[in-house]
Amino acid sequence: MGGPGDPPEGTPEGGPVGGEDEYRSVVFDESFIRAARLQESSARERMTDHAPAVRRRPPLRRGLTRQALILVVLILVAFGTAIYMGVRHPYGTDEAQQPAEPLRMTVIPLSPQGRVPGAADAETLFAHSPAAQYEVGAEGIPLPAARSTAHFSDSQVVTALTTAKDYLVRSSLYPEVLDSSEVRPARALLDPGQLDQFDQSVDHPAADGRHAPTGWLVRFDPTRAELADPRIRVQGNLTATETDPATLEVTADHTFVYALRPTGAPAGAQASLFTVRRQLTFRFDRDDLRLHQTQLVVSYVQAGPLSCAEDAADHLHPLLAGQTAKAGGPAGTNPFATDSATALCGTLSTAAEPKV
Repeated sequence: MGGPGDPPEGTPEGGPVGGEDEYRSVVFDESFIRAARLQESSARERMTDHAPAVRRRPPLRRGLTRQALILVVLILVAFGTAIYMGVRHPYGTDEAQQPAEPLRMTVIPLSPQGRVPGAADAETLFAHSPAAQYEVGAEGIPLPAARSTAHFSDSQVVTALTTAKDYLVRSSLYPEVLDSSEVRPARALLDPGQLDQFDQSVDHPAADGRHAPTGWLVRFDPTRAELADPRIRVQGNLTATETDPATLEVTADHTFVYALRPTGAPAGAQASLFTVRRQLTFRFDRDDLRLHQTQLVVSYVQAGPLSCAEDAADHLHPLLAGQTAKAGGPAGTNPFATDSATALCGTLSTAAEPKV
């Protein structure tokens, strides 16, 4: 006899053993049925509504999960931010950056009218000179109160003033720069567009108004003079102005007074004062401000006591205590005065020398 579920005639020959349905592996679960695009109308629907045997089901609405929606929003925000930053300059302007302007320089040697005054004590020299009330070192280069301009913020103006001061300190006060053993401290602050001119000035100096190292730096002939007192006296001022929407300019006017003695002389040897007045113009575009670098575009230098017969382009060759030089150039020039010198070689005014 057949089993309870078998047909009366028994299992057909060749059919599945034990009455297994050959389509049992195909499962029509609820999700499969709900996903079907066609739906058969029920008998009642066909009787009452004269509906067709089958009808098309509306497509299922599958909403995004909350996590997927948040991810999509974040991607859109990031993409929009990238586009915005790509088309907008980070400093709020899209002006093209101008190439660095070459430095124009003038170095004026000032020749003494008589013997260079000297004293064994550098303090005595300073006390009896116009530099008696000057500050020592970087203290003599104070930063003015910084105010924003039409296109530059307070912080950008401060950056320009600070960079100009740093250049003055590195090029006028660093001992390794003064003794001509280094140029890198000042070079590191220059705009890359001026580095070739700077390097050519150092490697191949020339008194052509473009390639004199003494237009970039204060440096003495190391075979002739060295510092007798490391406390260099300084006085001057810095001023920042906006020259156009893309450029800040800082003007610097400072007088540096050095106590020098002959190279290798004993500590008790007589010292003398050497004065350098530097009138510099610095220019900053927005890249310079961001990178803490500058373009030095004008350098006007008066220095003495020097001999007008010696080339002051490569090094300053100071006349030291007791030395003299032939008078040359127009009437005496006082680097402590505020009027500008115009001579290519001047005479050092006695008012600029210590009264000892």
